Amino acid sequence: MSYTSLTKALASGFSQFSILDFLDIVIIAVLIYKLIVWTKETRAYEVLKGIGLLFLCSIVSQLLSLTTLSWLLDSILTSGSIIIVLFILFQPEIRRVLEKLGRSGKRLGKAWLDVSNLKSTALIRDMQTAILSLSRRRVGALIVFEQKTGLGDIIGTGTRIEGILSGALIENIFEPNTPLHDGAVVVRGSTLIAAGCFLPLSDDLSVSRELGTRHRAALGVSAVSDSVTIVVSEETGAISIARDGKLVRYIDAKALSNVLESLFMQTGGSSAFSWIKRKPSEGSHEHS
Repeated sequence: MSYTSLTKALASGFSQFSILDFLDIVIIAVLIYKLIVWTKETRAYEVLKGIGLLFLCSIVSQLLSLTTLSWLLDSILTSGSIIIVLFILFQPEIRRVLEKLGRSGKRLGKAWLDVSNLKSTALIRDMQTAILSLSRRRVGALIVFEQKTGLGDIIGTGTRIEGILSGALIENIFEPNTPLHDGAVVVRGSTLIAAGCFLPLSDDLSVSRELGTRHRAALGVSAVSDSVTIVVSEETGAISIARDGKLVRYIDAKALSNVLESLFMQTGGSSAFSWIKRKPSEGSHEHS
């Protein structure tokens, strides 16, 4: 298409543009903006970003005249019945794929910068000491570290804390017979966002029935987000790590230090957790 033809086409389109068309665009824009605001801090936000990326790919494929790809994407996006059936049959898998499509870049907000300012090495040592102390005393704990996927919907189920993260705060929250010790805490960067939070339990039938609620909750949240969860068993004091729907048991002090370092210093990314994928989950007779 020549420059003259393109100019004429644009002029023709604008000449037919009415006030109703403008109102239609404004309404849609407001609805999309509100949807983004409402889901900004939740797992649904990453899914929406994934769907938006599919729309963008559909437009690009049409512009490049990629007929087969364009037809496939249009069929997926325009056929509501197909989407409904796929979500019913493969809801966890589709959600995980869309979340991965929606995630982009590292979470370099104020929280991560705060960690650097507060001397992350000291924080890592403080957290390691607190978790090992909980383990020795067999005090159950469930600590969720938010990554790129927002956990606002989970945070909303607990009590908002918004406190500076420290080992003393973690130990105090999980001390038995305190109001918030039964739930999970959610950590974002160097801030403990909320405590007493409820997590989705894993419905994976392959998970050992001997695992208790804490471990199933850790597996559950790791299956629907990219979070990393540290679990301390109330029965045995064993420390476990859950990530990407996998659970690794009996973490020693060195491995715990490596995990905390990768979380707070952001030095290693996913490679720091590659051993979780290689090492199978271990069975146990724990019930907490």
